[in-house]
Amino acid sequence: MSLADRIPVIRVTAMPADTNPYGGVFGGWLMGQMGLACGSFVSRRTRGKALLVAADAIKFPGSMAVGDELSVFVDLLKQGRTSLRLKAEAIARERDGETEKIVAEGEFTFVALDEQGKPRAFAEESESNG
Repeated sequence: MSLADRIPVIRVTAMPADTNPYGGVFGGWLMGQMGLACGSFVSRRTRGKALLVAADAIKFPGSMAVGDELSVFVDLLKQGRTSLRLKAEAIARERDGETEKIVAEGEFTFVALDEQGKPRAFAEESESNG
């Protein structure tokens, strides 16, 4: 599937407050955006509360500038009885153009929780993007 055919879970513009001391967009901000996108995907899929239990294989193959638009795409890697493992890709589009590049990617694991904070099973969904 090409990038043009994918629908981002979230889209946001990097602002000056999102930079590190050297003026680049902070990697922690990128991870936070990926976590937010995955959380949105998970809550829709599990129809309830879920907790992030792991973030793995985080990579930053590119960089982005203030004003660039960030789109985060989420794909389901594995679904268990109470958990989901997701891949998040953060793609930056330059502010005044159409050039896009991967700036971050990683895998996020969530566990669905019941009202008592214990793992709970959830019904399988058929949607491909949450």
